[in-house]
Amino acid sequence: MNIKTEITKIHYNKNAKRPILLDFASIFYGIGSSFKNLLYDKKMLKPKKVDAFVISVGNITTGGVGKTPVVSEIAKYFIQKGDKTAIISRGYGGKLSNKNINVISDGEQIFFNAKLAGDEPFWLAQNSKGAIVITCKNRIKAAEYAINNFGVTKIILDDGFQHRKLHRDLDIVLMDSVMGFGNEKLLPAGPLREGMEAFSRIDRLVVVSKNTDHARAEKLAKIMAKKMQVQTSVCYTEPDYVYNIKTDEHLNEGAEATALCAIGQPKQFYAFLNNYKIKQTIDFDDHHCYTEDEIPSDIIITTEKDAVKMKDFNRYDIYALKLKTVIDIKELLNEQ
Repeated sequence: MNIKTEITKIHYNKNAKRPILLDFASIFYGIGSSFKNLLYDKKMLKPKKVDAFVISVGNITTGGVGKTPVVSEIAKYFIQKGDKTAIISRGYGGKLSNKNINVISDGEQIFFNAKLAGDEPFWLAQNSKGAIVITCKNRIKAAEYAINNFGVTKIILDDGFQHRKLHRDLDIVLMDSVMGFGNEKLLPAGPLREGMEAFSRIDRLVVVSKNTDHARAEKLAKIMAKKMQVQTSVCYTEPDYVYNIKTDEHLNEGAEATALCAIGQPKQFYAFLNNYKIKQTIDFDDHHCYTEDEIPSDIIITTEKDAVKMKDFNRYDIYALKLKTVIDIKELLNEQ
């Protein structure tokens, strides 16, 4: 049993029974989180401002909301405009020490594999051509390094909403159209990373629709815009095709396969595979680092985030689901 996976199930089920200890721990977590935010809100602590335009793309909850593709779309938008752009990630799940500044990509060349860099930074390096990708726990050091060594003028923080030490010019927060804020409890009893005081910091809200029917997301976006008085957009995420990670050959619809993944919200991934005969589904903890012997000897369908960690396996039966991400970046950034 994966403990993190089981806790995630509790977080997103309002009727789930949970140990009273989790509620007790949430009280102390909430006190610590609120006190930190109070110090920044009252300007007793001041964020460090750097010589670049900084955008944070984050979320209020734990689990996979869909930040990474949105980060990539923003980066590509700036790069197409001619802006020198860097993506800074904490590098969670990678084997490189995030106490150091790790240049995963200089915009042209990728220097580390997914296991060293982390699945998300590696995916960003692959899918955001022209973007400098850096991992480091210290976002200020990473930002200054990107500015001084690459002449960066635009910085995108991947999962940076709770990291208040670095000043940002725009805070974008994502929420899942189906999972929402889960049971609306603070960690560890629920998925909320911060309390209600954090909502006032949101500059843009993006409702992510991981579905083929986007009516729910569009309705929710209107409700949240009115309720929170914040500009709200919808990010449309849909399945495109399933391809072999070695040969790029597409898998025919109706094929029999095993689906597995190590992401925050696995059910949404499996729902995208309804055109295939899925024999079984296997969940691993988020950011799991795979070994070849734990992959069943079937045709495998996984996510692109997981696939980057299987590329070196001596297997030709592993496929990844390609997703389409559609979001109006100009509207999101209020650019003419």
